[in-house]
Amino acid sequence: MIDRSIEVERMEHVISVFGSFDQNLRLIESELNVKILDRDNLIHITGEEENVMLAEKAIGGLLSLAARGENIDAQNVRYILGLVRSGKEGEIQKLAGDVICITAKGKPIKPKTIGQREYCDAIAKNTVTLGIGPAGTGKTYLAVAAAVAAFRAEKVNRIILTRPAVEAGERLGFLPGDLQSKVDPYLRPLYDALFDMLGPDTYQKYLERGNIEVAPLAYMRGRTLDDSFIILDEAQNTSREQMKMFLTRIGFGSKVVITGDITQIDLPEDKVSGLKVAMKVLEGIDDIAICTLTGADVVRHRLVQKIIEAYEVYEKRSGPEERPAAEHRTARTERAGKEENRARNRSQQRKEKPRPPQRRRPD
Repeated sequence: MIDRSIEVERMEHVISVFGSFDQNLRLIESELNVKILDRDNLIHITGEEENVMLAEKAIGGLLSLAARGENIDAQNVRYILGLVRSGKEGEIQKLAGDVICITAKGKPIKPKTIGQREYCDAIAKNTVTLGIGPAGTGKTYLAVAAAVAAFRAEKVNRIILTRPAVEAGERLGFLPGDLQSKVDPYLRPLYDALFDMLGPDTYQKYLERGNIEVAPLAYMRGRTLDDSFIILDEAQNTSREQMKMFLTRIGFGSKVVITGDITQIDLPEDKVSGLKVAMKVLEGIDDIAICTLTGADVVRHRLVQKIIEAYEVYEKRSGPEERPAAEHRTARTERAGKEENRARNRSQQRKEKPRPPQRRRPD
């Protein structure tokens, strides 16, 4: 057991790091199995040497973020503990990023993880950015924030949000109402993000003026989109042809962000995801960035990160007998197709084989 001390200059930073009713402090203590006390202008850490060193680095990083005006919550604490454990405490300073956008309620939108920070930097520096990652990593929300910021700064004249109208494993049938009512359910996540950024009234005003357009991907055919910030969401559900069509819509002065999660593809079995193809085709092209977010960048409920990790572990160790029924059907179909081709070839060969000349019987 050892005891280490951290000297602090301003107690309000300590209060911010420790959290309401010291909830962040208790989290650090339970995660690292240490005891932390604050006396005068010192924070005392007691425990095993390795754990104390990790706690010292984590608290030092949190204090530096608090000094820059960052809000510290349990999510920040867990993420920084993960960085410290993996020896990446030097990257903590990257979390104190600039505000991307201010919401209608005055809330600043900032990247909360290193991956999100790199994703936002890529959007700012490149014409086309692909953001690939699991659910809850802020792919769409940060892209919409960047679009609103560019629109407010008059860098673009329009915001265009689109996504393919593909059901998540269900067949919804015919929906009532006009055409807009039929496509609205597929575009609801994009509406929600815009409402947060602009507020319902401002959103409606820009929508009526044509400054904001939310439409299914099928409506993009034949268009050229100049001076626009274009976001293609749920791109894992595009076909190869749709992705090529969308990428060739880019006009002058436009910026494109394509987001998707390649672990949640809702296409039919015989369809190849356009996002997977685009990741291979576009790699290495100048002014196109491909950003991959991971479970560590999840900013939803902490259980979402654990669920994603559990599925990754399951998929890695599952054998052929545990594969989904769809995969079994695909394998059976392939085998049946090969057998049918072999039978067809044998039949063709029999037809093409010359017959020996028949001898005539003497009269």
